[in-house]
Amino acid sequence: MILLTHGAMAQNRILKGIVKDAHSDERIPFASMQFQNQKTGKLSDSAGSFIFHFNEWPTDTLIISYVGYQDFKLPFDSFLLSRAKNNVLDISILMERGNFAAVIVKKKVDRGLLMWKRIVKHKPQNDRYRFHNFSYELYNKLEVDLKNIKKEKWENLPFIKKFNFVLNNIDTTEEGVPYLPVYITEAISDYYFQKTPLRRREVFKGTKTMGVNNESVSKLLGGIDQNVNFYANFIPVFDKQFVSPISDNGDAFYNYKVLDSQFVNGRRLIHFFFIPKHKGQNTFEGDCWVHDTTFAIQKMNLRLGKDANLNYVNRLSLIQEFSMLNDTTWFLTRDKFVVDLSLLSGEKMLSAIGRKTTTYKGIVVNDTSVTNELAKNKLIEETIFPPQANNAPDSFWVNNRHEELSATEKKLYQTIDTLLKLPAFQRAVKTVNFLATGFLDIGKFEIGPWYNWIYANTLEGWRFRFDLGTNEKMFKNLYLHGYLAYGTKDQKFKYEGDALYLFKKSPRTYISARYLKDIDYGQNYLDEVSQDNIFALAIRKPGVPMKFMETELMQMDLFKEWHSGLSVNLTGSRRSYNPLLNLPEKEIFYDGNGITEPLNTFEGSVQVRFAYLEKFLEGDFYRYSLGSPYPIVSVKYTRGIKGVWNSNYDYSKISGSVSDYLKISPYGNLYYSVFGGKTFGTLPFMLLDVAPGNEIYYYNKYAYSLMNRWQYLHDKYAGFNFEHNIGSGIFRFTGLTRKLKFRQFYTVKGLWGSLSEENRSLNMPSGSTYMFESLDGKTYLEVGTGVDNIFKVLRFDFIWRVLPQPLPEVSNQRFGVFGSFRLQF
Repeated sequence: MILLTHGAMAQNRILKGIVKDAHSDERIPFASMQFQNQKTGKLSDSAGSFIFHFNEWPTDTLIISYVGYQDFKLPFDSFLLSRAKNNVLDISILMERGNFAAVIVKKKVDRGLLMWKRIVKHKPQNDRYRFHNFSYELYNKLEVDLKNIKKEKWENLPFIKKFNFVLNNIDTTEEGVPYLPVYITEAISDYYFQKTPLRRREVFKGTKTMGVNNESVSKLLGGIDQNVNFYANFIPVFDKQFVSPISDNGDAFYNYKVLDSQFVNGRRLIHFFFIPKHKGQNTFEGDCWVHDTTFAIQKMNLRLGKDANLNYVNRLSLIQEFSMLNDTTWFLTRDKFVVDLSLLSGEKMLSAIGRKTTTYKGIVVNDTSVTNELAKNKLIEETIFPPQANNAPDSFWVNNRHEELSATEKKLYQTIDTLLKLPAFQRAVKTVNFLATGFLDIGKFEIGPWYNWIYANTLEGWRFRFDLGTNEKMFKNLYLHGYLAYGTKDQKFKYEGDALYLFKKSPRTYISARYLKDIDYGQNYLDEVSQDNIFALAIRKPGVPMKFMETELMQMDLFKEWHSGLSVNLTGSRRSYNPLLNLPEKEIFYDGNGITEPLNTFEGSVQVRFAYLEKFLEGDFYRYSLGSPYPIVSVKYTRGIKGVWNSNYDYSKISGSVSDYLKISPYGNLYYSVFGGKTFGTLPFMLLDVAPGNEIYYYNKYAYSLMNRWQYLHDKYAGFNFEHNIGSGIFRFTGLTRKLKFRQFYTVKGLWGSLSEENRSLNMPSGSTYMFESLDGKTYLEVGTGVDNIFKVLRFDFIWRVLPQPLPEVSNQRFGVFGSFRLQF
């Protein structure tokens, strides 16, 4: 005992600490730590911790190494020793990624490939989706920080001065990088899953989204929409699909190696790591620890490959940890997602850091309690969001959080609460929203969109327009809107008024009414960019005359939706048309058979749409579809009735479409739409099917690029629209295009159509100054390809018209180049 006490007192210098990933802040287990001169050392433990005892501080350098990371050198110099307190140095070693050279090793037996095969072979026994059912309590925490923000450069900016108290939260990482926490959200829910028949259910207990009072946004924090499975063949990263290192075909995308093994809690874990085999593919680099008996993953770290084709992402980390429920059963207990985002690349550029941490507790597998809860489902997938979930008190969070908030996170909640109440901040948010969406709230009203305020054309001259609408502060369920426009050349006013009353948001039920008297600027239901805004001035095709038609419209809609995704829209409308310029004159439709006011019609229609499990981002009155995992089917029947409000036409129309958006990893994604319809009756051209043409050089996904508006006329038609976005494609084979992150795609659009002799005679009389075309049973086909993701925002489409041969006197468009703009990951 005397000898031991003497030895302990002699070793009175202590170096201790933790080895962590500099980006994800995750601890690195079993990192190698060796003194450069003495050639002695040890490994960090399974939690990344280490401790050294010395009689005197060594005059040496400690080298920390770990596969996939740059070596970290810690010299015992005066600067380091000055940080010691009571002869104890307590430090964190932050490892930067970047060294995978050790992977390239030639052996007769590739142990890495053998390990991959064993992991893949045992996936059916280790994937949590092997269970018939399971449930757990899920806790999600999402934090956002600004990185590389320096107080001295920001505090004197005019628009920042009023918010200087926020800058007091600026902290620095242990590597000296300044960061400012700016937002935090939390959610707790109970999640239930059943394999056969497939059912999923999530019941929210509480959400904390300060400044965002939107149920659809809160739901996105749950397990249904953020469900990542490392055992799957592909792992979603934003809107892209990355190949998993333990994919069934992983050996075609990765090189593997086995490093060593360690014992943790009496279990032998094998260290296994991987790097991409080819440049420019959507793959990861990283490592994992594998249980050598079950070949289950205990922990996996995925990092974004340096050549991955992903925009605005500087660095990305995905971590999942699994724990044993019993001697043979592993289950996910924690995952973490960390991403650095910036518009411009560079380590010193201002960027945002998002950190999502998810933990799983109360795990239950193959139990009747799960089955009983899922029996409440009326659909395959249901998300239950009680009203009280958004207003959970602080006591709820103190008692139910899976992990306590840090001091910084607690302070951030106070800062956000103060910030949201500041009038100056509210004005700043309004300004940003106005520039981004076009709309600005002023009290109980909204104005905009600003991009429709001014326009010019040959008929109206300069056109000025002003919109005014109500917001939720005026009426909770009623939206009123109208606009007034005036042309300086034709000196006429145009106007619209509309109203929408929401009986229920989800499932959606509403009634709406609309009155419009204005010029028809395009088939806006198909256009991504309408042709009556300020941006359209500079991108019209030369030599193509604009067509103008005045339309007077009275319309009423009744919309009803069900949880299943089935919806019905009943519409009654009265329309009056008056062609003004570059279209057939109104007079040719006086046929002597009692039509004294031609081009007037009244019609009723019913549209049935089925979009199973379609998700939406809800606004106050309108919503944006986030798509459906299944094809969307729509059928519409329209009946025109003569004699109602001076209507002159009896007719029937039927049309339908099927569309879908598919991810076909690793070959990108594709969109397709198949549609068709038929009109029964003899009608003027605007009541027939007018093929959607495009007269501007802004690419329209839903229109035919080398076809003009009002060019092709049909009463029977069918068509398709196909687009395949491949990803990096051929551009990954050259260094420059790989660095520029160009992307490849191709499009194919086809149309068949015919026109009856009666409709041909009515709309194409001899001597008419305007001549329509009809396909007459022939095929219209255009194909395209091009370059996407130029400067991360631009896309150029090169379009060829293959069929039919254009008529020289009508159109000579055989090839065109179109551009478009979009923000995408």
